[in-house]
Amino acid sequence: MKTFRSIAVVFIFAAIFAVSAFAQTQPAATGKVGIVNTLAFDTDKGGITKYVNAMNALEVELKPDVTALQGMATKLQTLQTEITRIQEQARTNPNVPIKPETVNPKLEEYDKLGREFKFKQEEYKAKAERRQAAVMGPVRLDIGNALQEFAKKNGYMMILDASKLDGAGLLLAFDEKYDITKDFITFYNSRPAATAAK
Repeated sequence: MKTFRSIAVVFIFAAIFAVSAFAQTQPAATGKVGIVNTLAFDTDKGGITKYVNAMNALEVELKPDVTALQGMATKLQTLQTEITRIQEQARTNPNVPIKPETVNPKLEEYDKLGREFKFKQEEYKAKAERRQAAVMGPVRLDIGNALQEFAKKNGYMMILDASKLDGAGLLLAFDEKYDITKDFITFYNSRPAATAAK
């Protein structure tokens, strides 16, 4: 029994010394952690100029499609209101029959326009995603490269995206002195056009 205790004590001391030796050999992490709110990149005042300009150009390019969809949605809503009104009249005054030639064309038009609207909506969604990738992809890549450059230049070992952390429910609170969003935006906007265009 004494032998077992002695062996156990030896193992405990060995484990303690191994842990303390391991802890001593690990280098201390150096560098800073910064937080950037990427949602601030697209604000007209104080945002990244190149990003804002690309977003505005994309919005102008897609505006005719958005306007057409809004017009179709308005027409659908108007037809729905007319159909509902006719149905309400039939319900409240059953003695007055509704002629099929009055309601059927509206129902057919509503169905046809609804299918067309759904098709145009899907078409717009695909076009918008394709154009956003083409227009915004290079800008986002350039911003990512600039973040790397900014981190190295200013001694940051890590820069976190506050908007994504907050959206995932992972960011509960932070000290605002670690928010480097304005510093990064200033850095990015002050870069020469040739550097920013790479």
